[in-house]
Amino acid sequence: MFEAPLDAWYVWIGLAAVSGATLGVAGGLPSAVPPDADGSARTVDSVAASDHAAVEKHPLSNAKTVRVGTDSVSLRGPGGTAHAAFGYGPVTPVSSDSKLDAVLHGEPPGAVFVTPSAFEHAARKARESEPHWKETDRLLVRRVNWEGTDVVLVG
Repeated sequence: MFEAPLDAWYVWIGLAAVSGATLGVAGGLPSAVPPDADGSARTVDSVAASDHAAVEKHPLSNAKTVRVGTDSVSLRGPGGTAHAAFGYGPVTPVSSDSKLDAVLHGEPPGAVFVTPSAFEHAARKARESEPHWKETDRLLVRRVNWEGTDVVLVG
């Protein structure tokens, strides 16, 4: 009695509109999983929480670019963008064009910097700089303690 007949034009228009909306929503979903920012943050925290000098590498399989700040990491890839905060910090983000990059990759701070205060100044300057996106396939984290200057380098 209250049913619409299937040959009514408004039923077919309504069905087409619902089908189109459903197709649009399904097409807008990402086709890849988002990057694992939490895993990256856990890697940084495990090094930062260490009592001794430590180093860890974390692969970024689902991320194309990374942005490291003093208190968080952001990953961007085909599946979207993910963010995670560090539990320990602040950490020192390292850009590839700085002297800290050599220390991050294993050089002793004394071989790169003249004094511990120069090392501390470079770390403080790196923490004050604005984080930026850069392409990479892994995150490298190193805790360095040199004559009272204790930093966690992330790049």
